[in-house]
Amino acid sequence: MAELENVSDCCASETRRDCCEPEAKDEYCGEGPGCGCGAGQDNAPVADNLKEAVRERYAAAATGASARDASCCANDTVITEEQRAVFGSDLYADGDRAALPEAARLASLGCGNPTAIAELAEGQTVLDLGSGGGIDVLLSARRVGPTGKAYGLDMTDEMLELARSNQREAKVENVEFLRGEIEDIPLPDSSVDVVISNCVINLSGDKPGVLREAARVLRPGGRFAVTDVIADPDMTAETRADLKEWTGCIAGALTRDEFERDLAAAGFEAIGIEETHRVHDQASSAIIRATKPV
Repeated sequence: MAELENVSDCCASETRRDCCEPEAKDEYCGEGPGCGCGAGQDNAPVADNLKEAVRERYAAAATGASARDASCCANDTVITEEQRAVFGSDLYADGDRAALPEAARLASLGCGNPTAIAELAEGQTVLDLGSGGGIDVLLSARRVGPTGKAYGLDMTDEMLELARSNQREAKVENVEFLRGEIEDIPLPDSSVDVVISNCVINLSGDKPGVLREAARVLRPGGRFAVTDVIADPDMTAETRADLKEWTGCIAGALTRDEFERDLAAAGFEAIGIEETHRVHDQASSAIIRATKPV
C-alpha cells in the first residue's frame, strides 16, 4: 500500500528531529503517527511504533470514504496523479477496474496487480495478505469461481468494514474477510493454494515471520505470488529511519537478496523476482514468485 502525499511539512523528518521532547509533539505535529522525540533521527527505533503508525495511516484511508481524504498530523493528504501511475488502481486492467465498486478502486494503494500474476484456477483457495479495501480479494474470487474461495486478511477494522461493504456491493459470495496480522495468519496449516499480497509485506516489522506463515498455510505445491517494493542495496540510513517512508512502503522494503534469502529460509523454492517499475528514487516495485515444495 502506498503513502499518501502530505500537503504540509509537519511529518517531514527535519521537523520531527526538532521535536525533541514528547510534550513538544503537539506544537510540531499534532497527534499523527511518526511524531515525537525519536522519529526522523538516523537511529530512531522505527519498529517500536511501526504497527500503530501503519494502522493509523490506513484506517484514515478507509474511513475517508475515498483514499484521498485520509490525514496525517491533522492535515489533509491526497494521492496525486503521479502517484497513481506507480501505486493504486491505475495498475489494473480497465476491465478489472470497471467490474468493482468505486470505493474498492479508490482504496487500492498497492504497487502492482497480484491477481494478474497469480495464475489462479477454478476451485482454488487464495489468501490475500493485507487485503485493504478488498480489490484483490474480489478479483481473485471471480477467478476461482463459485467452487473456490478467496480470503482477505487485514488488521485494520476500518479497512475490513470497507472491504465487506465492497463485497456486498459487488455481490461476490465466495469471499471471507478475516481480522488478524500477517505475522500470525488465523488459518490452519496447508489450507490455501495461493498466497497473494499487494505492497504490504514491506510494512511488517517481522518479514521472515510473514514468509514462514505464508509457507505454513500453503498446501504442498502451493504458490506464493505477490507484488511488493524492493529496496536498492544502497538505500540510505536516513530513508530507512524515516517512519513516514515506512508507512509509505519504502523504508521497510527488503532488497532482492534479502527477499530471496528469507523466502529460502521459510522453505520456498523456485524463487523468482522481477522488477517492474520505479516507485521511489531508492526502490522499485517487483513481482515475487515462489513455490512450497511438494
